[in-house]
Amino acid sequence: MPTCCVLQSLARLQLILMLNYATIRPYRSEDLEFLYEISLRTGHMGGDASHLYRDKRLMGSIYSAPYAVLEPEFVLVVADEQGVGGFIAGTDDTNAWEERLERDWWPILRNQLTPPPLHAVAASPDLRRIEMIFHPRRTPSHIAEAFPAHLHLNILPRLQHQGLGSRLLKIWIGAASGRGVKALHVGVNRGNTGAIAFWRSHNFKELETESPKTRTLWMGRKLSVA
Repeated sequence: MPTCCVLQSLARLQLILMLNYATIRPYRSEDLEFLYEISLRTGHMGGDASHLYRDKRLMGSIYSAPYAVLEPEFVLVVADEQGVGGFIAGTDDTNAWEERLERDWWPILRNQLTPPPLHAVAASPDLRRIEMIFHPRRTPSHIAEAFPAHLHLNILPRLQHQGLGSRLLKIWIGAASGRGVKALHVGVNRGNTGAIAFWRSHNFKELETESPKTRTLWMGRKLSVA
């Protein structure tokens, strides 16, 4: 089956799940604004970052929108009567993905933003994110090679603690395994203790890096071979 049809086929095979009136389904183009909102409202160590940013779209422009626009077949959302309240998004090949961002995504944003001044990293949350857009850091090479796939998973408080994150992850990993993915990683803010506990509970292990300690904790998981 073509890769682009994998997640859609999950719906056709009745792998869309219902739990407390929340539905897990493939991403649709009309969901994009929700992804921007979710990225912002979970962007401060898992909590709401709305008060930190003047530009409310910066977080989503880095962590969710590019996946929805460039590889929507790898995005799932969870929705209830209030709309989309969570998503999982990722890619099978981190190195290829970062090259594609440099080719097809970052230039669009750079044309819309003012380049950051020197030492912007310490200036403000907005400038820190703009710095990431103009000068993105590559995933450490040994992590991208050993754990080539990566993903992001964010859920608003109203849909948390219902098992939906685990269900999103299970479906996404099942589809990724079907595409031949054998290992994947996540990057977690070291201050987001809830997220770190979640990934540990799903067999993600902390990964060593040769670079100096940063805000990001890298965690990886090898997938079982059938």
